[in-house]
Amino acid sequence: MGVALVATLATISLFIGVAELDAFILFASRIPRTAALILAGVAFAVVGLIMQLLTRNRFVEPSTTGSTDAASFVLLMVLLTVPGLPLGWKAVVASVGAFAGVLGFLALVRRIPSRSSVLVPIVGILYAGVIGAVTTFIAYRGDMLQELLSWSVGDFSGITRGRYEMLYLAAAAALIAWIAADRFTVAGLGDDAARGLGLNTRGVMALGVGIIAIVTGVMTVVTGAIPFLGLIAPNIVSRLVGDNMRRSVPVVALLGASLVLFCDIVGRLVRFPFELPISVVMGVLGGIVFLWLLLGTAQPSDAARPRRPRRRTAPVGGGIR
Repeated sequence: MGVALVATLATISLFIGVAELDAFILFASRIPRTAALILAGVAFAVVGLIMQLLTRNRFVEPSTTGSTDAASFVLLMVLLTVPGLPLGWKAVVASVGAFAGVLGFLALVRRIPSRSSVLVPIVGILYAGVIGAVTTFIAYRGDMLQELLSWSVGDFSGITRGRYEMLYLAAAAALIAWIAADRFTVAGLGDDAARGLGLNTRGVMALGVGIIAIVTGVMTVVTGAIPFLGLIAPNIVSRLVGDNMRRSVPVVALLGASLVLFCDIVGRLVRFPFELPISVVMGVLGGIVFLWLLLGTAQPSDAARPRRPRRRTAPVGGGIR
């Protein structure tokens, strides 16, 4: 069913909003763009699942942990000094920045006295906001706000043949995550439990952070960031199939691709013949779901609330008859 949904949305996305479609446009623009949409959705959704397992928190993903902002910061600093850097090296630099950003977030999370499921993403958003503010200031002083906007706003309108092939590297990283799914599942139990089961937690953590960095760096350079995608897909799937990563990865990948294709279709229909960036549509959808998840966690249900003990009162009119 998931494959059929992706195929249907991909077909609609392939032909919608096209005035003239000949063989050249089909193979040079339409097919590469549709392939990029699917690859980006698969990679970013799986990365969100990995990050949630490593942090043991359902409300984190690259856009709420500062990794995309760190990638943009390092990429901006390099472009200010080496403006003619090739696209492949830009992806390498962005991946290094994302790697440092994820490590900084993990180090910050370990210093939080209370590992509240709500507090961790809030700290991550503040951490990302600080990095983003510094990056914006430097870009403003260096007259590079337009380049910064292209990295922070996910947009597939410029995807053509020869500019999306690096996304296959991101999809390969997601495939590696599926191969190592059992290790990530055990790592999600916590350090003590994972070590007790004989897992090399440092190695698994390094592998997970490396996958997150590669996907985030490639996505930042090629398409721009897509907010909340790595948050929505894993949370929906966890309610359907549970927390076993080996079962979840294919479903998360298909759902991520479906969400990106759906947002692409909506973005092209809302102001047709103009086009809204996918990040705008995904930001609205993801923001609503994110608030719903936060409010659902922050407010315990009636069954979970402690009840005050009922006070016994003596019967009116004296004691026992």
